[in-house]
Amino acid sequence: MDTTGEMHLIADELHSIADLGLHFAPTEYDKARYGRVRSLSAQLVAALEGSTADAVLKGWETVIRATPFVSADAAVFREGHILLIKREDNGLWALPGGATEVGETWAESVERELREETGVQGSATELLGVFDARLWGSRAKQHVYASIWLVEIDEHQIPIAGPETTDVGFFAEDALPDLSPGHKERVPAVFKLVRGDLAIPYFDPTNRSNRVATSR
Repeated sequence: MDTTGEMHLIADELHSIADLGLHFAPTEYDKARYGRVRSLSAQLVAALEGSTADAVLKGWETVIRATPFVSADAAVFREGHILLIKREDNGLWALPGGATEVGETWAESVERELREETGVQGSATELLGVFDARLWGSRAKQHVYASIWLVEIDEHQIPIAGPETTDVGFFAEDALPDLSPGHKERVPAVFKLVRGDLAIPYFDPTNRSNRVATSR
């Protein structure tokens, strides 16, 4: 890739960081900082394309942002038990994971989320499936495509709660805790996937009435 292409990728990542920051920033001071990052990314694109920052920003405002969000969740097993985190926002349990970020591969996303939420290093080894969150009980405002990855960790690592979690633990299939919406259906499906009861990688079929019906 040439230098111009690399600079465009950097600008795209800055733009993505700014948009997320503007959406979730808790204070006006933070919003102002993310607004500055957005303006700087527009200036960078303008310099590359021989345009103006105002023209770039106007172009961004006319883009239809209707594509679904993409997330990555980690399925980590130890002696038949699955690793779950207790979420700070609703007090319910879920797979470690979250939204992917611009500039990283899907596998890198799930490894980062696992590290941030449980403190352990892992390696994504297999894509278990891609789930349309609307069909799996999610209450998110956004339309999300949730991927679930099998992730291997060293047996000596001890998971700990991260900044957005209040607890972590390994659970048996028949002793799952109160699960967060979406995870309530997907976690049992993960056990079926690793056991071979569902074909890997799983994806929601065209006929929605056949959801979770595809098996080996």
